[in-house]
Amino acid sequence: MLAALAAGLAALASANAAAPAGDARELLEWVARTHDNAGMNYVVVDKRLATVSVLDGRGKLLGTSPVLLGAAVGDDSAPGIGTRPMAQVLPHERTTPAGRFLAEPGHNAQGEDIVWVDYDTAVSFHRVRVANPSDRRLQRLATPTANDNRISYGCINVPVNFYNNVLRPAMTESGAVVYVLPETRSWQQVFWPSKTNVLLQ
Repeated sequence: MLAALAAGLAALASANAAAPAGDARELLEWVARTHDNAGMNYVVVDKRLATVSVLDGRGKLLGTSPVLLGAAVGDDSAPGIGTRPMAQVLPHERTTPAGRFLAEPGHNAQGEDIVWVDYDTAVSFHRVRVANPSDRRLQRLATPTANDNRISYGCINVPVNFYNNVLRPAMTESGAVVYVLPETRSWQQVFWPSKTNVLLQ
């Protein structure tokens, strides 16, 4: 897995494309060493840099992309937030939770296909939506900084082409492992040593 990961990172570098860095790269290397993904495809979300990386089960990097995240800083979901109407979610509760999740494809209440990260807290990957022009979501994705990528209620907004061509195809019938890096504590505190293999049982 380490060889496949190294090859993928090198290919991105030679193409002058953005490659996972910092905590995300450390986590990718840790997964490759420990096989924490149990052979499943996996996804790493770096909230500090507002990026997502998708890898196959052997650690081959399939692609990276900027993303939009929950508007509030924080690594935990408010109790019962998944059962509340969006209008009742307070600004400080609009977090994208950190952790290790077993994601799977599904549909939201409007019938749109999405990828559930954590069904109980209603957090998912979905295509970026532009229904409200004042949100400037496409413009936020296009800027070189992560400072303006906090806009959602907690879901992870992905560019349409990346969702259709990279993220969604990586979700097999058994799903994929998703690692959402924390922003208020270290990734080692959340993921290492791993005590969450029960999610794959």
